[in-house]
Amino acid sequence: MPLPFLTADRVFEAADDVPLPYDDRDRWRRPYRPGPWRVAAAALALLLASFVLFAAVIIAATAELASVGLVFGLALLVIAGALRLLRVGVWVSARGLRQVAFFTTRTAPWEQVVSVRTVQQPVRWLGLPRTVQGQALLLERQGRTAEGVPPLMSTHNLDFLGRTEAFDRAADSVEVWADEYRPH
Repeated sequence: MPLPFLTADRVFEAADDVPLPYDDRDRWRRPYRPGPWRVAAAALALLLASFVLFAAVIIAATAELASVGLVFGLALLVIAGALRLLRVGVWVSARGLRQVAFFTTRTAPWEQVVSVRTVQQPVRWLGLPRTVQGQALLLERQGRTAEGVPPLMSTHNLDFLGRTEAFDRAADSVEVWADEYRPH
């Protein structure tokens, strides 16, 4: 009794020239994984949201509907914040480079990018006002000065705190995307 799904010599019906999903260069992608600090903060926010949703169920059984709506809305706000926190970072595609912050998103087409480089400079520690010495990935755009522009990512943000090798790989990956797609 042949079992074709267990054999290595079966013929695949899919064509070999079909690109894999990760080969689609037009999709926005983050060239690195979110760091453990970012994932932990989002997980704690989602845990808090579950408690708030549980409180909304208890309030629904004992109180009026306006209170339930307010608590449910608060839970949805916490969930949306946790999901947005997971989206924060640097994203690249064939169209350009996108820096997603918690409240803002900046997109630079590759035609406007002059350089993407890693520099040693004081960087903010976990986004707080305190600065420490570290590395930062800076974006230089046409017609704009590099002074006062926040770095794309640094060794001391939520994604790379304590993970300098991961920062080096991510910075190299973004620099490769910039070298490949910006006009020379």
